[in-house]
Amino acid sequence: MVEITLTPKKDAFSSKIPLEAEIITTDNLAGKSIEEIKKLPVWKGNREKNLGEFFDVKGGKADAPADIKIIIDGDIPMVKGIGTKMTAGEIVVKGKAGMHTADLLNGGKITVEGDVDDFCGSEMKKGEFIVNGNAGNYFIAAARGNWQGMTGGKVVVNGSVGSEMAAWVRGKTTRIEINGNVKGFAAVHMHGGLLIINGDVLDRLGAEMARGIIIVNGKLESILPSFKYSGEVQEIEVNETEKITGKYLQFNGDYAQLGVKSKYFGRIFLAADKNKHLIPK
Repeated sequence: MVEITLTPKKDAFSSKIPLEAEIITTDNLAGKSIEEIKKLPVWKGNREKNLGEFFDVKGGKADAPADIKIIIDGDIPMVKGIGTKMTAGEIVVKGKAGMHTADLLNGGKITVEGDVDDFCGSEMKKGEFIVNGNAGNYFIAAARGNWQGMTGGKVVVNGSVGSEMAAWVRGKTTRIEINGNVKGFAAVHMHGGLLIINGDVLDRLGAEMARGIIIVNGKLESILPSFKYSGEVQEIEVNETEKITGKYLQFNGDYAQLGVKSKYFGRIFLAADKNKHLIPK
């Protein structure tokens, strides 16, 4: 795999105006020389600039996106849209990343070693998105005004996540794992997939969900009254090949938006030893 390294220039990001850099994908760098990559267009406010004005660029050349690994060597919290619509290959950010990182990801792998800002991973379709730090609000959700969010792929966050994550998530192959805590309104309108949260969660989890599985191994602050408690289980059947064992409290819903004759519903499983306060009396 050919490596192309982008190193942020020392004074290039002193302005508070973000850099629109959706051009930074393996698809767009494929088949280009280093000099051609430096001349790729990016936007700073309403002004078109060249990528080379903001990054030192080094590396080789490859014709196929799958043969390229982009390494961004430093913090880029003011750079938006890294990896948008990428279909193959790999991006590694050795630091923080800005808003809309991994939007519409359609293949390949993106790893951010630090935190990511709000609205990252919107409407992801395929591939793998790994965040070793924290993620902001509206993470891997639908774009504002749209009704379809993430539809496939795998997401792992090793830190915590903000509000309204995973809104409108759907798809049988969708898998989301959060190892830290999660704020309110997670998985609103969930219509499929698997969400595992190993930390604690605030309220409104799974509001208006119709399908999918949510597993919380930490403490949930409160559960919506439109979810029905169905008892304690020892095993969760995720799919035909995967089962998760342990003591969990199962809740089905959200009956506030499900028709009385609907055969589908979402399922929330809560670690029994940490969520006894939610068992109906």
